Amino acid sequence: MFRLLPYLKGYKKESIIGPLFKLLEACFELIVPLVMADIIDVGIKNQDMGYILKMGGVLVFLGVLGLTCSLTAQYFAAKAAIGFGTELRHDLFAHIESLSYTEIDQAGSSTLVTRMTSDINQVQSGVNLVLRLLLRSPFIVVGAMVMAFTIDFQAALVFVVAVPLLAVVIYGIMLITIPLYRKVQKGLDQVLLTTRENLAGIRVIRAFRTQKEEQKQFEEESDMLMRMQMLVGKISAALNPMTYIIVNAATIAIVWVGGKRVFGGSITQGEVIALVNYMTQILIALVALANLIVSFTKALASAGRVNEVFALKPSICSGIGAGRTESKEANSSGREAEDTCGNETQEAPAVEMDHVSFTYAGAKEEALSDITFSAKKGEVIGIIGGTGSGKSTLVNLIPRFYDATAGCVKVNGMPVKESSLETLRKQIGVVPQKAVLFHGTIRDNLRMGKENASEEEMMQALTTAQGREIIEGKKDGLDTVVSEGGKNLSGGQRQRLTIARALVRQPKILILDDSASALDFATDAKLRRAIAEDTEGMTVFIVSQRAASIMQADQILVMDDGRIAGKGTHQELLASCQVYQEICYSQLSKEEVEHHA
Repeated sequence: MFRLLPYLKGYKKESIIGPLFKLLEACFELIVPLVMADIIDVGIKNQDMGYILKMGGVLVFLGVLGLTCSLTAQYFAAKAAIGFGTELRHDLFAHIESLSYTEIDQAGSSTLVTRMTSDINQVQSGVNLVLRLLLRSPFIVVGAMVMAFTIDFQAALVFVVAVPLLAVVIYGIMLITIPLYRKVQKGLDQVLLTTRENLAGIRVIRAFRTQKEEQKQFEEESDMLMRMQMLVGKISAALNPMTYIIVNAATIAIVWVGGKRVFGGSITQGEVIALVNYMTQILIALVALANLIVSFTKALASAGRVNEVFALKPSICSGIGAGRTESKEANSSGREAEDTCGNETQEAPAVEMDHVSFTYAGAKEEALSDITFSAKKGEVIGIIGGTGSGKSTLVNLIPRFYDATAGCVKVNGMPVKESSLETLRKQIGVVPQKAVLFHGTIRDNLRMGKENASEEEMMQALTTAQGREIIEGKKDGLDTVVSEGGKNLSGGQRQRLTIARALVRQPKILILDDSASALDFATDAKLRRAIAEDTEGMTVFIVSQRAASIMQADQILVMDDGRIAGKGTHQELLASCQVYQEICYSQLSKEEVEHHA
């Protein structure tokens, strides 16, 4: 929790004023039993109605002052807590955005969502309660004990026994519940993951009629979460009755001891009532402290989970354009790769890989092994291979979504680890396998590629991507609203819009990662022709499982089990690469294959 305290720096005034006003309220509250004692010992004893009314007015005045102080404290505490939560949420989101694919894969998107929402809300609530009650409750306890000793030493010894017992009970329950709350949050992560997967794959679930199995799995995980919550709830619920037993026993002891002291003439009846009131104040303060501890325990568990995300350091850090010091320190796993990287040359290829290998975090086998090729500026590079052969992994190394574990990746002659990430990715347009669109208009989605893109530029990109008909078929054109994930568009429409989004920025390097799989063959052919005609000087990588999509490429890389099984043109590979021959002849007739040759 201490690691998150810097987020309160901007709210120092509120963080000080809130607790101070709570202490002021507590001071007024501690005076009340003394006023009550005077009313009993003076007003009631002497039957002085005027004195009773006057002191009653003092009680009302103290109540109004206490209420004013309490409201002021609530306002400043809430302002500080909300500001703390907002800044923490912004920083956590920015930190998650800075993480590479490796860290996001390692953490999992469902747990990141939980920590961004539920955990930060718990921490924010904990901060609010701490600012309001952390000082007030102990102050009331200590203050009531001190005031009790000023009334009568022997009767106040009851407080000396009762308060430590209460502290032991509260601390013991806190020690038990903190680990359990962590387990509850992990259980919540699992329920969220299952929910997210079910909502994302609802069509698949219905298609295979596995609703009952999914419901059973969800019920099992929900029941497990409920059992953990019930367990921690029962332990936390024991706090109030245990504190009430101790305090009520102490109250009985005070009345017993106080009665004897009154009979002996050492104290008055009003002072006994004052002692009982102080014990009641201690009870209320400790109940509030118990509730604070329950909430703070949750906040501590959540703060630990938030800190775990902050502890994830991006393995990919922006280079410095020249020199390699920062890059080496940022990613020690890539030292071997950097040793093989040379300096930029005037006639450098657009993309070059030199003996590149890559292994996913936690994997035992390499996803890519000894990849070497170069792509000249303006060339079209086709990448083909079976499922799991490493096609997408290879192109993900170009914009540095992952770092090579060995070898060197260069873009325009500069090792990607030495390039600024912003500069590198600004010159690359990526169309991922899964067509991702965001809620908003088509115009908003296209402008993600280029913020200040004109309507003419957007229409040109749509024309090249064969997506102009999508706009012309909609009443609102570019201002047509896209639902979350583009669910109101077909798969082919989503793919064409994501291609247009990449084209609108006019990148130097365009990566199409199996991004035309939902298009029919005729539209796919038109798309490839348009890209060839409208992207002069642009280096294009086309990842596909369709042989027809990459036959006309200037260079084709044939991937097989993470290695390049063949490299060359369509004609060269037909003559020399058995893997490529098998792919072609499995998809096309012999006449079609030889016609392209």
